[in-house]
Amino acid sequence: MDLQQPTPGGTLNAMKARVLTQALPYIMRYHGRIVVIKYGGNAMISDELRQAVMSDIILLSLVGVKVALVHGGGPEISRTLERLGIPTRFEGGLRVTDDETVKVVQMVLAGKTNKDLVALIQKMGGRALGLCGLDGGMLAVKKVESAIDLGFVGDVERVDTRPILDALASGYIPIIATVGTDASGQAFNINADTAAAAIAGALGAENLIVMTDIRGLMRDPRDPESFIPVIQVSEAAALRRQGAIDGGMIPKVECCAEAIRRGVAKAVMIDGRIPHAILLEMFSDEGIGTLFTR
Repeated sequence: MDLQQPTPGGTLNAMKARVLTQALPYIMRYHGRIVVIKYGGNAMISDELRQAVMSDIILLSLVGVKVALVHGGGPEISRTLERLGIPTRFEGGLRVTDDETVKVVQMVLAGKTNKDLVALIQKMGGRALGLCGLDGGMLAVKKVESAIDLGFVGDVERVDTRPILDALASGYIPIIATVGTDASGQAFNINADTAAAAIAGALGAENLIVMTDIRGLMRDPRDPESFIPVIQVSEAAALRRQGAIDGGMIPKVECCAEAIRRGVAKAVMIDGRIPHAILLEMFSDEGIGTLFTR
């Protein structure tokens, strides 16, 4: 064999080395910093994608990134409501939550969904701690004011970061279910995007990553070529007026914009259907989503 000619294995190893070399400055940048990941969509439904996301989070933790995972659980809530014969209704991308529904939301999010994620991370070799906004009064809320009564849907008024920071300081990955309480102790459903922005801002996070089921933001949702890799927060309002942002995209875009307004260094919307999308976004030169800037 000619020793000067690269073997297929040698070429693959060289590619791996280039990838790792490219990742190094990003690992150094994020080491010891807090990154908040809002987890939802197909990445929660598909077993393969769920495992890819959890492996990304474990890897981030192992290289010194302090990851806080904020999750919703809309599909599981909807399935449970359907089994119980409770109707589901959405307004402006938010679930209308009556007295019966909020009990199911608390049961599913803070119970099954949250603990399933904790168990999966620990099965895969990570250390996770399940939390919800009720724990330690982490998420204090007030009822959302809107033209249509959304019921027990809350806006975050205050985040007590101590439970999250205690978990991170002890080497755990905090997994946070988005249920909170008002001053009277009434439980409220909180949109996970809204909660993630508030939590990221309160933590002074370096990065907020919002997982979606599309490539990112489009100027024309019907045209993949209109993808927007970078957008200023001030541009989002105009896109919404033009109809480019509607339905379930409204809280996701507002989440990224609000995080930037709250002082988060970087907010990005990524396609959670892509395996290891988190690593591709954080540890590569190009990134893969829509980056929101001031």
